[in-house]
Amino acid sequence: MKTVKVKDTAIPALGLGTWRLSGEVCRDIVKAALEEGWTHLDTAAIYQNEAAVGTGLRSASVDRGAIFVTTKVWYDDLDPERMIRACEESLDRLGLDYVDLYLIHWPNPKVPLKESIAGLMELKERGWIRAAGVSNFPSRMAAEAQEHAEGELVANQVEYHPFLSQKEVLEVCRGTGMALTAYSPIARGQVSEAQVIRDIAKKHGRTESQVALRWLIQQEGVVAIPKTSQRRRLAENLGALDFELTEAEMEEISALGSREGRQTNPDWSPTWD
Repeated sequence: MKTVKVKDTAIPALGLGTWRLSGEVCRDIVKAALEEGWTHLDTAAIYQNEAAVGTGLRSASVDRGAIFVTTKVWYDDLDPERMIRACEESLDRLGLDYVDLYLIHWPNPKVPLKESIAGLMELKERGWIRAAGVSNFPSRMAAEAQEHAEGELVANQVEYHPFLSQKEVLEVCRGTGMALTAYSPIARGQVSEAQVIRDIAKKHGRTESQVALRWLIQQEGVVAIPKTSQRRRLAENLGALDFELTEAEMEEISALGSREGRQTNPDWSPTWD
């Protein structure tokens, strides 16, 4: 598996997203993914599926040390003491001694960012998390978080796909030493409707999803976490690793993006770039 190296952390370039997966469906797709060669799992406390992810991980014939597990703390638990309890509860549900990456899921203006980052650093000091990061942080806030962390954050997970430009966030991530992890990387299936992507897919003998994922992971410092509940999609998505897009094709796909392409924008969202 290709990895994105950030400091001493190697993040697999493709990860299995698990938002809205639950119970046996979640458990079974996690197990299947690991047995088909996936090495990166992404979950969160708010998804209410950490236990299923953990069960799927333990039921697969893989070495825990070879699997990169990411989970996230919800914005109600960003006070350092509450964050420590929340992380302990996540570890209990996952059935793990540590997670490889722990993210602040959404910023919370009611909790000073400096305090939240201090909580992450305490968890790293305890050995409960191997690396720390943030999620859904616009560029200025991501830069501020990295400053408070004295450069220790390794990732900012945000919505990113061909229809949503994240130029500012990507520039800050690269400039401050963070990977950008792209959720909703195939725009909830809408990439198949773009003629540009369809033409490029036909040229390469690939699917539109593979082209969108390749466009993401071919960019410097970008990780993608597509979600699926269908086993046949696991091999398809891994196929994004074994071909390349030309520079012209990369530019054609990039030209589809704008600030209006955002699909995830809940009431508690920060002010986006």
